[in-house]
Amino acid sequence: MTVEVGVLISVLSVIIAFLGYSLNKSKAIKSDGQESAELKAELGYIRRGVDDIRIDQKASEKQMQVFGERVTLVEESNKSLHKRVDKIEGNGGNGGGSGE
Repeated sequence: MTVEVGVLISVLSVIIAFLGYSLNKSKAIKSDGQESAELKAELGYIRRGVDDIRIDQKASEKQMQVFGERVTLVEESNKSLHKRVDKIEGNGGNGGGSGE
């Protein structure tokens, strides 16, 4: 009878060990699934942030283009003004200026 009790205890030990392993395995799978979901959520958040940055960058590029065009117009106007001032100074000397 002692051999049968020993075998019974061994079999029960194996069954308990298997159940413990199965329980830990399912917990590990759940944990991995949760970590995967968290990573996906974080990646989604990062992706939205990058998209927002791209949109802002495109808006800034358009604004810089508009500023560049405006600067070009101001430079052309300034060049034209200098030509007129040079012409006035060449013709009339003091031409009603500030007396410099």
